[in-house]
Amino acid sequence: MLQGFKLLSGTANRPLAEEIAGHLGVELCKVTLSRFADGEIFVRIDENIRGADIFIVQPSNPPAENILELLLLIDAARRASAARITVVMPYYGYSRQDRKDQPRVAIGAKLLANMLETAGADRVLGIDFHQHQLQGFFDKPVDHLYAAPVFVAHYRKKNLTNLVVVAPDAGSAKMARGFAKRLNGTFAIIDKRRPTANVAEVVNVVGEVEGRDVLIPDDMIDTAGTVSESARALKRLGARDIYVCATHALLSGPAAQRLSEAPITEVAVTDTVRLRPEQHFPSLVVLSVGELLAKAIRYTHSDQSVSSLFD
Repeated sequence: MLQGFKLLSGTANRPLAEEIAGHLGVELCKVTLSRFADGEIFVRIDENIRGADIFIVQPSNPPAENILELLLLIDAARRASAARITVVMPYYGYSRQDRKDQPRVAIGAKLLANMLETAGADRVLGIDFHQHQLQGFFDKPVDHLYAAPVFVAHYRKKNLTNLVVVAPDAGSAKMARGFAKRLNGTFAIIDKRRPTANVAEVVNVVGEVEGRDVLIPDDMIDTAGTVSESARALKRLGARDIYVCATHALLSGPAAQRLSEAPITEVAVTDTVRLRPEQHFPSLVVLSVGELLAKAIRYTHSDQSVSSLFD
């Protein structure tokens, strides 16, 4: 039994929080989350947490109320005299807005970091940030976890042979090389251009894919335009079975339809973001990061090395 420990959850992904609680052998702290008549969010922690080590599980994916709910939970915990508040964000929303790549745009990822710190967060624990530089947006400690061990264990059971891991863009090259090394595969990369946001155009594939099983890893799938076009291009080049994995399944708009219609054998994602029933499709496999997060929380609470999870 963990001493001086409380695990809280917002409404963004309560099933994941309940699974984490199960792995830790604790009950979720009782919290009242309700709405006033005009939709305003009301938060109350219904247990004594004075002097406790608090962990709040809440991804910050849309709608924006998820972020406000998280901020209110942090503020409530701080005002209830918690000793330390750790924000467990399986998915860091607004992470794609991490720089000024156009004139007069907001840097949403930095703004979110500022809000979390101002609300009272003492440290942040997340999985597969869109860019590693997001850790530098915080003046508080950040533990950055990777879902790769979950995916690697999944694909090792499939005994894939003659595998090539294909990076869907230059930004995913390091991740793809890591998968290739762990799964004894080779590496290839797709050269693509993006005429507008959420629209990708495959220009060339650098590497040998003909007659081979292909794995396309990425940190997130949003509208699935990139991965579905990549799969078609690889199939035209003679690829055999095509597997796709992504940590964060946002699956916006036509994503589910695009993925189900693309020549993809299986799409593996994690449960960092809670999926709605209409976002499911036959080739989708959802893997859990609950045990990984539970271990990271346990190590953080007992002041052990979180990085040892990935040694």
